Amino acid sequence: MLKEFEERGEKVFLIRNLIEVRIPKKTYDKLIKRYSKEYIISFAEEKTVLNYITKRPLYFITRESGIPLLGYNAFGLIDRGTNLIQVRPITGCNFNCIFCSVDEGRFSKTRLVDYIVDPDYLLEEFRKVAEFKGKGVEAHIDGQGEPTLYPYLVDFVRGLKEVREVEIVSMQTNGVLLSEKIVDDLEGYMDRINLSISALTQDVANKLYGVRYPLKMVLSIAEYIANSKIDLHIAPVWLPGYNDDEIPKIIEWALEIGAGKRFPPLGIQKYIPHRHGRKPKVKVMTFKEFYDKLRELEKEYGVKLVLSPEDFGIEKRPRMPQPIRKGEIYNAQIVLPGRMKGERLCIVKDRLVSVLTDREVGEFVKIRITREKDGIFAGVVI
Repeated sequence: MLKEFEERGEKVFLIRNLIEVRIPKKTYDKLIKRYSKEYIISFAEEKTVLNYITKRPLYFITRESGIPLLGYNAFGLIDRGTNLIQVRPITGCNFNCIFCSVDEGRFSKTRLVDYIVDPDYLLEEFRKVAEFKGKGVEAHIDGQGEPTLYPYLVDFVRGLKEVREVEIVSMQTNGVLLSEKIVDDLEGYMDRINLSISALTQDVANKLYGVRYPLKMVLSIAEYIANSKIDLHIAPVWLPGYNDDEIPKIIEWALEIGAGKRFPPLGIQKYIPHRHGRKPKVKVMTFKEFYDKLRELEKEYGVKLVLSPEDFGIEKRPRMPQPIRKGEIYNAQIVLPGRMKGERLCIVKDRLVSVLTDREVGEFVKIRITREKDGIFAGVVI
């Protein structure tokens, strides 16, 4: 789990193939005379911690940090007023999809930092939300990036499944980091994997995902999942002008391998340009055009493609109490840099609030709350 090497005058430790700790070689040589490697990695003041995949600064969110896991959309927990709780343990992605709604990947122009949440802390806070929601909860692991980068994934999924109120554990993934062993380890704990496969032709896949896409491997692991006790849900993004001819192929293939034993086999997603996402030059379909096309494909292939929350057992539930309201004013301390330039995260009444400011971590700012939707908070400095 721990690799070490030297590079450009630094001692480098790679933990669980994700957390990269860099310490100046001269500093390390002095410290190693008195302390163990583990102690130096944890407590050396002169060090840099990076996400090995994205090479961005990586912040470890622990219980001891005092940073809440509700209020921000990049990590932690999101409650949108249903029995489904979004669980976001990590940011960062091994792809650079041309349609990415949050401009993720190593070549992102807007994402400046990454976060990883301690699994024990995330489980502890999840239990509180699940208890409030009651029985029949779905824990859905997703995020601004690729959840399978989370180095504690298997044990974390098992922990989620043990929560009394949890009925379903599901995950959204591009599947590249999955293996037969990981699927075997998840079997019996993970109920559904939503696999993002948007093309079955190599050249098209390369263009969509912004990398040399390991198509054969992903198709192989998809079939392995379909033959396991885990339900497989194929979730392509329909990008007009790029993969129009791929969508029928994906439908045929998904039905052929036996996707969707308990849940719908396919969940075709409409490409929607987002403010801070990537925007390829395409003619964006209207929702009417999109659903009309899906209904045509439904008739052709005899499979349900126009889906609703009810198809996944999602129902409305009371939302966790929101202690702050739009328009309220607070003096709040900045505790973390945000993911984008000029963004900072503050704590207000045990919630994180995103604020645009150039003030530094540790400083206090006076803010007005401008957003409180779905338990995600934002504010402006006044």
